[in-house]
Amino acid sequence: MKTLLTTILMLFAALFSIEDAAETMIVSKSESTVTWKGKKVTGEHFGKVTISKADLQVVNNRIIGGSFEMDMTSITVEDIKDANSNKRLTDHLKSDDFFSVDTFNKASMVIKDAKTSNGKDYQMTADLTIKGITQPVTFTAKAETQGNKMIATSKIVFDRTKYDIKYRSGNYFENLADRLIYDDVELEVRLVATAS
Repeated sequence: MKTLLTTILMLFAALFSIEDAAETMIVSKSESTVTWKGKKVTGEHFGKVTISKADLQVVNNRIIGGSFEMDMTSITVEDIKDANSNKRLTDHLKSDDFFSVDTFNKASMVIKDAKTSNGKDYQMTADLTIKGITQPVTFTAKAETQGNKMIATSKIVFDRTKYDIKYRSGNYFENLADRLIYDDVELEVRLVATAS
């Protein structure tokens, strides 16, 4: 009985020591970027979305969790140089055909699981919330430590139709021909976090 009690106490001590060792690193909004890319039959468009807040949870220089929030009102289009055409697509992306920004001005991602064997290459699972709809996503990520900073990069691909973004999707509309827009959207994420 005494041995069992000692073992339980040691397990509790180990759990608390892991929790105490966890560090919250604050992500720099000015140094970090989220770039989106969407493809269609006739080409692609890409742009950026501003990070409004983010952090990484780290133990012994290894990511164990974290989250970031995107300000959807900040979405930009980078590939169209003509001002009128650029504004037209930007406004369309903010409309109910796409991200319904007036109603859902924030999107977010929360890391639920982060597996790594070397502290650099990760397999991650996260909850991605867009338009108030949360769906799991899995992706690979890389992290490197530079002094008191950690830089984490990843490419996240999600199916827009799972977030009620069905405009010109071949899964919901027929005979779109060259007006079809593919369902997969890419997010290239670069987070630069600093130890507190």
